[in-house]
Amino acid sequence: MFRINKAYTKSKLFDQNTFYDAFTKDLKHARHRVIIESPFITTKRFATIYPLLQKATKHKVKIIINTRNPIEHGLSMRNQALECISFLQDIGVDVFYTSGLHRKVAIIDNVVWEGSLNILSQSNSCEIMRRTESSENTNQLIKFVKMSRWYN
Repeated sequence: MFRINKAYTKSKLFDQNTFYDAFTKDLKHARHRVIIESPFITTKRFATIYPLLQKATKHKVKIIINTRNPIEHGLSMRNQALECISFLQDIGVDVFYTSGLHRKVAIIDNVVWEGSLNILSQSNSCEIMRRTESSENTNQLIKFVKMSRWYN
């Protein structure tokens, strides 16, 4: 009688207190690709994520970061973003800029993270993120926000 959409059967909500442990676990298990869209990048939060990204690149995981152009930030945020972006590029991460970006999403292989939390800058705010494990949702998000232009 009822049809279950399997794309949504592996979905769970996280907040600012539970997100990073689960996200870290996903990053550690990344095998093919990681895409993170985060409008802001701060050195404090970056320091917790960078070692995981660095390790993933050593395992030949394709990593793409999409963020706002640092010139759109105030001086302090601009300098932090530029410093972090330099570190990312040094380890082979592709960094793209989208003017006015406000999306907060990530794709790790066939896991989609989406919500209100700025993954590369969150520090002291009440947030929500949904983790969905689904190749269908992953492909839908890639098409919807035109991420396919960044990789094959």
